[in-house]
Amino acid sequence: MRSIERRAALFSALAALGALGYLLAAQASGGLGFPLDDAWIHHTYARNLAQTGTWSFVAGVPSGGSTAPLYTLLLALGYWLKLPYIWWSALIGAFAVALTAIFSARLAERLFPEVRAVGWWVGMAICCAWHLLWSAVSGMETALFAALVVVVLEVAARQLQPELAARARFSGGAALGALCAALIATRPEGILLAGLIGLTLLPALTQDRRGAAAWLIGVSVFGALCLLPYLWLNLSVSGALLPNTFSAKQAQFAPLLARGALRNFIEMALPLTAGAQIALSIGVLFGVRELWRKHEPIQRAFAMLPLAWSLALILLYALRLPASYQHGRYVIPALPTFILIGVSGTLIVLQRGAARRQRRLVRMMTRTLAALCLVLFPLFALVGARVFAEDVQMINTEMVKAALWLRQHVPPDELLAAHDIGAVGFFANRPLLDVAGLVTPEIVPLFYQPEAIFALLSERGVRWLMLMPDQWQWLWQGRAKTFGRYFCRVYDTQGRMGGTHIYRFEPSGACPI
Repeated sequence: MRSIERRAALFSALAALGALGYLLAAQASGGLGFPLDDAWIHHTYARNLAQTGTWSFVAGVPSGGSTAPLYTLLLALGYWLKLPYIWWSALIGAFAVALTAIFSARLAERLFPEVRAVGWWVGMAICCAWHLLWSAVSGMETALFAALVVVVLEVAARQLQPELAARARFSGGAALGALCAALIATRPEGILLAGLIGLTLLPALTQDRRGAAAWLIGVSVFGALCLLPYLWLNLSVSGALLPNTFSAKQAQFAPLLARGALRNFIEMALPLTAGAQIALSIGVLFGVRELWRKHEPIQRAFAMLPLAWSLALILLYALRLPASYQHGRYVIPALPTFILIGVSGTLIVLQRGAARRQRRLVRMMTRTLAALCLVLFPLFALVGARVFAEDVQMINTEMVKAALWLRQHVPPDELLAAHDIGAVGFFANRPLLDVAGLVTPEIVPLFYQPEAIFALLSERGVRWLMLMPDQWQWLWQGRAKTFGRYFCRVYDTQGRMGGTHIYRFEPSGACPI
């Protein structure tokens, strides 16, 4: 077996072992599940697609509540094959982490060809990064999106080879266009990376005008053709080119934009520092310096793109959707490229310190830094397993428990309004009004207008309401009398997040004790 094949096998084994360990940690802690409610939304869409052939959250009612259609299709394949859904989604996630490691290793070798064993160390760091392992078993599209980011960057980097003929440029552009379409169909912010690649790579190809033209035609034509199904799906179910979940989330977190871009950037980046990657900060500086020195001026912009992507993704969310919860899950795809540059720069410091006559203090510091990384990555991988298990039990004791109660006690013909709809849709599939706007987009323009929200609840004939006490306090503030009089609390999960409450509408105002 060749070295590159052995490396791919090792990365795949590490990713699979990590995903399995996280699932076993959750099982030992109280049972399998997902660490966030949104994962159940993807699985509800996937199950309904496999069983009914419709793109719907409520079976048979088309809607655009899935932000990641490509990931939903992969999940639907598991339901169609009748595979255990938690294990199937974990298998997809483990494969995505392995793919991230394999292509990160290749990209590192292209960017840092003089650094010994850079691909091996970068890939192993990726496989041990707890944020990525958490994403792999989260039931979300995050790990798949992170993998496609690195794959797209590595395929784009191949185009920098000067000896490529125009025909090879065209085929490379076609492959890149198709991959960019898959990236966007996994997360809409993939448009950002596609644009950055075009801005940085095309100028580097202009020395060969014929090849640059062939590349541009290939990437444009095949990218557009592969993106058409995604655009058609969004238009057919929601009337917009992007999933309506994107606009709903932005509207929900719009008040946080008043804090300012700098504070939001720090808030979004902060969860990513909770891991071994923080020890790579010095290495990132040396990695950037090496990229600047070793690449031709016309290629420097693309060489800086991996780190630029990490910063650009965090900045995008700071400016549009500053939601830093759930370990910064929206910006976790910024980690692989940061780790790539950081590990490469750390190796540069270590190898050059050993090769030259450096002061004893400098040698000791560089070796200490390397040893620190070797210890912290597996250590945080273990810590991440405990974090994942706790997150799963929080959702199981709140949203899943409430959904199972609803399935047993609430007639399916009585309309329910809910903020967290994932587990409800999966376990108690029924018509509902989503006050977060993911599958009820008409409520989005009414955000932060309590009177309009209550008018809509009344107009639709809502009989039941499910939410946590700290959710959407702006909606209930100042209406405690009306809320307490007409909506009577009938159930409390008393879960690990403070309890999910279920209320029943009582026109008489006579709430049972």
